[in-house]
Amino acid sequence: MARRTTSSSTGTSPSPRNRTPQPLPRRRRTFGDFVKALGAFVALLVLLVGVPGALAVSVGWPLPHGAPQMDWLQREISVSTFINALTVIVWFAWAQFTACVLVEVKAALSGVGMPNRVPGAGASQLLARQLVAALLLVSAAAASFTPGLSQLGQSLEGSQHGSVAAAQQTPGLFGQQQEQAASSAAAAVAEQAADAADAAAHADGAGATEHGDTKYYRIQPPEGRHHDSLWEVAQRHLGDGRRYKEIYQLNKDRTQPDGSKLSEASLIRPGWILEMPGDARGGELVEMPDAAPEVSQQVQQQIHDYAKTGDQQRGGAANRQNEQGDRDTAHIHVPRQRPAGQPAAGGDERREPAPAEAAHAAQGSEDSGFTFGLPEALVGAPLLAAGLLGALGRRRRQALWQSALGAVGGRRGMEPPVPTGSAADAQDALLVGADPEGVRLLDLSLRGLASALAAESRPLPTVYAAWLGGNGDLHLQLAQPAGKPPTPWQLGQDQTFWMLARADAEQYEEVDTAAPYPGLVSLGTMDDSRLLLNLEAVPGIVSLSGSAADRAGVFASVAAELATNGWSDRMTITLVGFGEDLTPLAPSRLRHLDDVEALVETMEAETRQRRGALGAAGHDSVLTGRTGPAQHTRWAPHLVLLATEPSAEDAVTLAELAADAGRLGIGYLVGTESGYLPGAAWEMEITGEGKLLAPLLGLELDAQLLPVAQQRAVVELFVEADPERDPDGPTTTPPFLVDISEQGRPAVYARLVGSYEIIGLDAPDGERSPLLHEALALLLLHREGVHPRVLSAALWPRGVTDDVRDALVERLRDWLGADPDGTARLGTDEAGRLTLAKSVVSDLDVLRSLYHEATQGKGVDSRVVRGRLLTDALVLVRGPLLADRPQGRYGWLTHEIIDAQLPLLVADIGLALSAFHLEKDRAEKAIEALNASMNSAPRDERLWNELLRATHATGDTDRLKGLAADLVTRSGARGLPPRTEALLDELLPAWRSNGAAVG
Repeated sequence: MARRTTSSSTGTSPSPRNRTPQPLPRRRRTFGDFVKALGAFVALLVLLVGVPGALAVSVGWPLPHGAPQMDWLQREISVSTFINALTVIVWFAWAQFTACVLVEVKAALSGVGMPNRVPGAGASQLLARQLVAALLLVSAAAASFTPGLSQLGQSLEGSQHGSVAAAQQTPGLFGQQQEQAASSAAAAVAEQAADAADAAAHADGAGATEHGDTKYYRIQPPEGRHHDSLWEVAQRHLGDGRRYKEIYQLNKDRTQPDGSKLSEASLIRPGWILEMPGDARGGELVEMPDAAPEVSQQVQQQIHDYAKTGDQQRGGAANRQNEQGDRDTAHIHVPRQRPAGQPAAGGDERREPAPAEAAHAAQGSEDSGFTFGLPEALVGAPLLAAGLLGALGRRRRQALWQSALGAVGGRRGMEPPVPTGSAADAQDALLVGADPEGVRLLDLSLRGLASALAAESRPLPTVYAAWLGGNGDLHLQLAQPAGKPPTPWQLGQDQTFWMLARADAEQYEEVDTAAPYPGLVSLGTMDDSRLLLNLEAVPGIVSLSGSAADRAGVFASVAAELATNGWSDRMTITLVGFGEDLTPLAPSRLRHLDDVEALVETMEAETRQRRGALGAAGHDSVLTGRTGPAQHTRWAPHLVLLATEPSAEDAVTLAELAADAGRLGIGYLVGTESGYLPGAAWEMEITGEGKLLAPLLGLELDAQLLPVAQQRAVVELFVEADPERDPDGPTTTPPFLVDISEQGRPAVYARLVGSYEIIGLDAPDGERSPLLHEALALLLLHREGVHPRVLSAALWPRGVTDDVRDALVERLRDWLGADPDGTARLGTDEAGRLTLAKSVVSDLDVLRSLYHEATQGKGVDSRVVRGRLLTDALVLVRGPLLADRPQGRYGWLTHEIIDAQLPLLVADIGLALSAFHLEKDRAEKAIEALNASMNSAPRDERLWNELLRATHATGDTDRLKGLAADLVTRSGARGLPPRTEALLDELLPAWRSNGAAVG
């Protein structure tokens, strides 16, 4: 079971993080440091001794020597009275400052925790801290304490954020005892060998035998801002930092010389003793009992006592290691999964996979019988795929609407371009991998939580990560315990986990509240759980090391998901060092900067602005702002993705900016070649095998990537759908034209516009009929072909095996039969996609072909033909698409844009037929055609405007007034569109007064 972050010795709960942030570059003490120390000493001497001395000599006792009388209040205020009052204030300020100095000195000398806050002593305590730190700057310990003299004059609040990060996980801010131990380290190590044998002689025979060749390591005190860590110990003495887990398991929960215990891999203290694996090598190790070099008697006794704790716990530790693995070793833990059907978390029972997980597991292998697969990077990223697919659909709808509204006398375009090649494969992968229901539930759950907390006047807790379990449950990992969560949320495996069962999430309804955690982004999967890291909550920089190509895949995945996800509102994503331009994915969110210099300039201004805005609004962080009255207008996150390693100077600057970024809603993900980045709070590494490693977080994820090839393919999809790309709009030619003559009668005819009917085929088996009808509908709407994996993902969103899918395809092939020449009506093209023969036609195909022939074919030269074709087309419109489809099926239609295409097509037909009749002054016929079109496109502004013109052509003013009043009523509070208002002003100047009278 994962553990909660332990409290520091001062009783405060440190912010959960994997390690002390990576140090800023170390430097030797210079002459300037000694000058600063001398200056600080003089300043402290003046403030602590000089001020009270001067007051005592120049003013004396400022208070009355006896109890004041009533007439004292009526006396005239003299200069002496004013001076005495001012003196009292100065004495109080001196006393407060002295208390601050004592608190800071005590914290420094005790070597435990952060100094306590002196009430009301904001700037005063900051000044005391800076002076004490400067005075001790010449010692190595002081460097780990002070955030830098350059911060003098900033607010205490801001300074604490910067210093807490470096101090929380060390036993003290100065640690003089540890420094003294470090200064005598050579002598101590020299003594250890000589005294070790004597210590072993005092132990019992069995114990000496058991520990005869055991090696120990003593945690070194900090040097400058550098602190020892289990990773670095493993790297030095075992040759591989990843073996830190072995050291942790050998020493977990064993009592250390100072009485504390190792319970978190990232929380180790100078002076602690660690038992090492038998193959440990290198200096600084003590081997018992043949210890060489020597150790002091004190250290020898400490090691001997520590060895006994291993006797008591060795067996249990081995069992715990097998049971818990790596989950107790960091602050980001994989939550324990709740078995399917159980109301509470716990246990390791088998569980039913969630829909998306089951689908991906069933479809993870290549399809048998085909020579190609789909980009698995997109198939295996359900949240990313859903975001991209939703954004692509919105882009295509926007293109259709802009084409419709910009057309004069008819539409300029009808169909978006059909993707080909890698773009087509990418689109299929998105269709297979997308989990829109998972995105919807995640969004509802997070907003519902925010709404419930706001109703209880509780602030949003800081969330470091979210886990989507394999059974569909959502686990939020908090930075620190935040009490009992609101119903229906439950406490998870400990006080830092809040859990929501999928069944409870499905009960949520939409609420009008801001997205509370828009910075959540998928990083990968671990133990069937998907990790979403909250980038804007990380207390500092997140660094990512690895090869440039591997890092690019992670950065692109993060950028694409942040730009298109469905659980955020507004945000800014700044990209630097990206080889591919991802702006087409979300031009309103993504922005590219040329270099790190431009980034630093931008973020310095952004940081200042946010600090000022938070202060002016009275909020301590953006989380409190998101639950307040300004939740919809402020505190959107700003996430910085720097794919290339910054210079040393720029890295230090970014580290300083990121020190306070967590509460400002700013997140930094920065790439590094070396693996070391100053100021990094959390460190991750991407390997060539696609593993995302965060050793001190205890994470080893199967990384979510978006390789360069898939980046280009996805961007191509968005570029092709861009409504601004081609001034002439999308292509006007339908993807599939049918022979509308009598000789072109199809063998199989399906009616999709309205109720679903099939003509030309016998009714299939009753149990399998719904699946076969749905599969045929999908194929009819995609005449370019459907990938088998897309078909199975559409029909079985919860997943299906390949043999079941293939059996359905064969059954569908048998049902459709063959043409007279023996060719099967369901075939497979060269790319492996399922396609229908031209003899299988839908009314939607006929509708498109009739309109195309009337406006661009024979109807262009023959008015009679045009009228007949348009009339025939309008007769085919019997209602919305698949009007009687059963509930719970045809969910794949949410990915389609046919719901936008069909109303526009029907409106185009109605407009063309109306124009045809108005040419011969047949206004009633025109009105009839327009009204018929409105049954399928009731909100199309063009139809209403044309209906106003046709009604005006009848010369019936009262009828026109009634139509105008109806339009005003329908528009409601939003009012009429500008074009409609302008048209009414032209046709019926008095419409405004008439409308008011009607209202």
